[in-house]
Amino acid sequence: MKRSLYSSNSPRSSGVVRAETPSPEKPVEPRAKPKWRDLYTKYERRFTLVLLLGVIAFLAASHVLKPVATAISQDDINAAVTRTLAEQTLPSPATKAYAAVQRSVVRVRAIGDGLEHDEYMQRAVGTGVVIMDNGTVLTNLHVVAGASRVKVLFAEGLESQAQIVGTQPENDLAVLKVETLPDDLVAATMGSAKDLAPGDTVVAVGFPFGIGPSVSAGVVSGLNREYRSPRGDRLSNLIQFDAAVNPGSSGGPLVNAAGEVVGIVTAMLDP
Repeated sequence: MKRSLYSSNSPRSSGVVRAETPSPEKPVEPRAKPKWRDLYTKYERRFTLVLLLGVIAFLAASHVLKPVATAISQDDINAAVTRTLAEQTLPSPATKAYAAVQRSVVRVRAIGDGLEHDEYMQRAVGTGVVIMDNGTVLTNLHVVAGASRVKVLFAEGLESQAQIVGTQPENDLAVLKVETLPDDLVAATMGSAKDLAPGDTVVAVGFPFGIGPSVSAGVVSGLNREYRSPRGDRLSNLIQFDAAVNPGSSGGPLVNAAGEVVGIVTAMLDP
């Protein structure tokens, strides 16, 4: 007897076989995405490793390509100095001394009392040196003594009125204060005569006969000299030097080799 493929309670008109419902399978969970911190750590390690390898390679290449230092002997240094001196002309001590005070030297004109309106009638033409950038000028007293007006001509070409604000008759010195100043006024550097010795190079800068500034160089001939003028004035503690000076040089600076003002040209001994 054949077994019916239909259930006993199923109607015969139905041609659909009811399949047995399969048991539900366990759902597959989606794979979790890696967190950004894990990715950062992972790639950070790779980047650090690559960077470290690159640094090592760079250091190795630098060590290989680094030029080998060549030892310089004293003979090499002497040869280089000799070659430089032969190819380049160095300025003389007088040139360097003058360059240090060039912009500080001024021409001083003392206008006489008789014809004040005629500026060519002058009692004296001398020299001065700027010792402070506020317009303070040092010169000889005999250059400006008795003048009704004093004018100062700067290296830049500016001429201005000046007033006598101090005197030292025992040293034949006068201090002037200039009214109008150039924009880039430079004061000279003051030195000490105590550091001088006979034979040291000195430079005298001034306006001899009103012409200048003129430069003459010489050496210190002696120290602590005394001088008595024809009028009977006695000066002491003077520096004797053999650089050429003339009328009009009075009040100009005497400069040492370092460019420092160590004295003021005061008198000329001319038998």
